[in-house]
Amino acid sequence: MAAPALLSLSPAVSRHPHLLFSHTHSPRHLRLAPPAASSSPSPSPSCGGGGGVFLSPTALSQLDALADFRYAHSFPHGSLTVRALTPEDDAEADALVRLLASSFSEDVRWAPAQRYAQLLAFVIRRYLHERRGLAPHAAVLVGFYKPAAAAEGGKEGEGDDAEDEGEMACTAEVSLDAVGAPGAPPTPTPPLDFPYICNMTVKTSFRRRGIGKQLLKACEDLVVKMDAKTRVYLHCRIIDQVPFNMYKKAGYDIVQTDSIFVWLSLQKRKHLMRKELLQVSVGSECTTIEFDDNILTG
Repeated sequence: MAAPALLSLSPAVSRHPHLLFSHTHSPRHLRLAPPAASSSPSPSPSCGGGGGVFLSPTALSQLDALADFRYAHSFPHGSLTVRALTPEDDAEADALVRLLASSFSEDVRWAPAQRYAQLLAFVIRRYLHERRGLAPHAAVLVGFYKPAAAAEGGKEGEGDDAEDEGEMACTAEVSLDAVGAPGAPPTPTPPLDFPYICNMTVKTSFRRRGIGKQLLKACEDLVVKMDAKTRVYLHCRIIDQVPFNMYKKAGYDIVQTDSIFVWLSLQKRKHLMRKELLQVSVGSECTTIEFDDNILTG
């Protein structure tokens, strides 16, 4: 079973081949200025002299667009809604930590799964806190699934069930530009100023239902709606044939492949793949083809 690739975690857990931390500790409406801009004349008074700057009006508008983003798809067996995780989503963040920790620990053979999942949960929680602070330059997407019977019941009692999004079924992360790019991206290295999709995973009980395909479309839809560059990159491990076939069918091409020497760093070889998106919203299809969406590496 493949692990969801490419979380950025601290050196304390660097024995895991896919984990490397990006150090960003900025609040939602502030961004720490890069070293080259440290002499900026407009520091944020709320940063305690830390060199922060306010987001531009354009970036603030993008924050609103990110908060409003929704991707919906109906299956014969149920419905999927994908949206961005917000700083207010504490309960959802806890569920996401459990989902990612469980997904990573599936691929670990050298440690007791329970203890390793607990370690991952701690580090992933910290990672997600930092990544949410990078909005609107990056977004963590979460998908909620409702079985067909529950979805129908929700329509009948709309007033009572308005807050019930369903069960968290999948997640993915999208970096939209160089500011939101991972601090130490995996090899082969993608261009940092282009959108990059990573950490895609579908909960075990929801696999083989077409959810992974729709999650990928939701990521692409977000890229278009956020007016980012339309050339999108992702990684796929060579051993993960199912997601690789899905990416190929979705229009992604191999740009570069890891050298065999990457094994020396205890990593599995990966393809760097890329797709040029159309300048229109991807949208949701009425139906989806059948395919095996085992856990996706991106």
